[in-house]
Amino acid sequence: QVQLVESGGGLVQAGGSLRLSCAASGSIFSINAMGWYRQAPGKQRELVATISSIGTTNYADSVKGRFTISRDNTKNTMYLQMNSLKPEDTAVYYCNADIRGQRDEAGLYTYFEVWGQGTLVTVSS
Repeated sequence: QVQLVESGGGLVQAGGSLRLSCAASGSIFSINAMGWYRQAPGKQRELVATISSIGTTNYADSVKGRFTISRDNTKNTMYLQMNSLKPEDTAVYYCNADIRGQRDEAGLYTYFEVWGQGTLVTVSS
């Protein structure tokens, strides 16, 4: 089994910064694409940013120039640096990853799409 654990959420004033982390653990062979998503109260979950295994990034228009996604493959960890935060960034932030697990007893790789439990970011005006 594999799991993702987010950390770094909290309460911050508008214009402030936060850094979220997402650590993967378990029987991992490799991690492919990773991403951050968020869900505000009463709204659907939306994409924030993604990063490929080789570092190619993609951002939602609403966060371009303010948020930076990165990853440390040696630590199986992804980050989201959030600057110039706005009240509309308030949401539960979730990390997501496509993971190749270790070979099973039959010698076959296992594949997982995994979600973290979420971390709350609240931006006050």
